[in-house]
Amino acid sequence: MGALTRREASEAGKVASRLNSKRAAVTSVERALTILELLAEKQQGLTTSEISRRAKIPKSSASYLLRTLAARGYLRRDPETGQFTPGIRMLSLGGQAIQGMQLRDVALPYLRQIAERTRLDSHLAVLDHGDAVYVERIESPGFIKMAIWVGKRVAPQVTAIGKALICYLERYEIQEIVGTHQVSPVSAKTIVSLPHLLEELAVTRQRGYAFDDEEHALGVRCIAAPVVAASGEVVAAIGVSGTVSQINDDYVTVLGNILRTTAIKFSGQLGNLKTSRR
Repeated sequence: MGALTRREASEAGKVASRLNSKRAAVTSVERALTILELLAEKQQGLTTSEISRRAKIPKSSASYLLRTLAARGYLRRDPETGQFTPGIRMLSLGGQAIQGMQLRDVALPYLRQIAERTRLDSHLAVLDHGDAVYVERIESPGFIKMAIWVGKRVAPQVTAIGKALICYLERYEIQEIVGTHQVSPVSAKTIVSLPHLLEELAVTRQRGYAFDDEEHALGVRCIAAPVVAASGEVVAAIGVSGTVSQINDDYVTVLGNILRTTAIKFSGQLGNLKTSRR
């Protein structure tokens, strides 16, 4: 084969550079995870030199990663000993993961009962960074399926599950959520103003369940109720969704009572479980 032209050599160099960058990024992630796992296993902290030696990472690289992890709150450095220990952010993530598993484990029997009893999709959601996030779902035994999936994030003010999650928040917290979600109305019923939302949330608190009447999707209605921990904090919401024909006007109150009663039973099993509203 002949020698590469100048252009071909340049392109080959760019490809090699991109591959090296990707490999370096992967290596950095692997090293950071190794450090976190190493410190999680130790009751006492470790210095930069100890971490470098035990993790088999060059001291300069370990020092850089440790500074970054400490700056983000995943690690804490003792100014006197220079030892690193797990930080609040790392502990918080672990707590949130445990909490999420507890919620889903407790919720599943209730969600199955609701789906079987109502013949509608049932779901569990939590509030995360101002979004209502679906974390569990049981499909109805019928043929009609809703466009809801685990991991889906929606604006709280236009969904029943979201309104149930924020109905007991302070006014300033609700205002902040509204400010971060620019909602495009899908119908005349979509809530787009703070005063309208506050009125709706007051009604939600009074009757014990939230109602989404084609506010998020045309032809779709949802009903949800808040799940409250012993601390008095709303940690999740459970709900059902279906078409307007499935959830007709006469059925709304019936479903609302089913969700409210089930949410009360669910709440009773949670003890002092708490959630973050970040």
